[in-house]
Amino acid sequence: MKVVELLEIRRRNWQELESFCDRFQNSVAAPPPAASSRFAALYRGACADLALADSYHLPQNTVQYLHRLVGRAHNQLYRSRKFEFAAWGKALFHDVPQQIFNDRCAQFMFVFFWGFFLLSAFLAYSKSIWPDFAEQVMGRGSLVSMEESFGRDISAIRGGEENIAMAGFYINHNAGIGLQCFAWGLLVVPGLYMTMFNAVQLGTAFGHMAQVGEPARGNFFTFVTAHGPFELTAIVLSAGAGLRLGISWIMPGEIARGASLIQTGRKALPVALAAMAMFFQAALIEGFLSPSTAPYWIKAAVAMFSSLLLVFYFVVLGYPRRSRSATR
Repeated sequence: MKVVELLEIRRRNWQELESFCDRFQNSVAAPPPAASSRFAALYRGACADLALADSYHLPQNTVQYLHRLVGRAHNQLYRSRKFEFAAWGKALFHDVPQQIFNDRCAQFMFVFFWGFFLLSAFLAYSKSIWPDFAEQVMGRGSLVSMEESFGRDISAIRGGEENIAMAGFYINHNAGIGLQCFAWGLLVVPGLYMTMFNAVQLGTAFGHMAQVGEPARGNFFTFVTAHGPFELTAIVLSAGAGLRLGISWIMPGEIARGASLIQTGRKALPVALAAMAMFFQAALIEGFLSPSTAPYWIKAAVAMFSSLLLVFYFVVLGYPRRSRSATR
């Protein structure tokens, strides 16, 4: 076959490469592995076609076209993506909440975590169904220590410097819980166990403290109310992101396990980052507002505002919307 005929046949590949360049030009997120692989193959083919065109002295317009195409594809393949506020704003307030809203793993972990949390809280509160449930879960020593700790007014024994130190501790501690749920989620079953363990421990603590006497009960709920929504939601999101990664390599579908893990990792990253942001917000509230002398209604208002903010972000912004063209 003549070189001219070969290049004419390959013109369709050039057009496909052009379409990839157009698609990637204004994209902030990295393309999926399958698209990247196809784009790289087309780029290598165009480079070979350009070498043939130069060697056989084909028409100048064809050579110039291939030069421009190869240069453009090279820039797209090796470019550093610049920060664009509009594109990142769309990703933050459109793509991420919709992705999380439609994530089956996040939905499953939401039901899984809150199911064990509420069940444990009920069993710890009700002394008639399982009288020693809380003691078996947390141990008698932990229960006594918790009651004694909240039997005193925390705001009376904490100063400003200690609040700063505790905020740093909470950031490290809360993020550690999230990372454990996320990392163990790669193995699926350990991730489910870790999420269940945290749900049972937290639910038991809430249920047990709800039935003890004052002032421990009041001090406990005064302390946990404000930061609870962000912290508990972050645990669910971390567990959901880890479960998504675990399923991706166990059931990769039609692509290789490594490619499936990389592709899913890019999708799970926004979920994990959202969880880390919530852990950070919860730690700041837990370090400064929760132990403060502020009236309980202020802390309850912060909890309600945080809950409404979470509902707006994940449900209102995340609810799927049909485009105008689809409704016509």
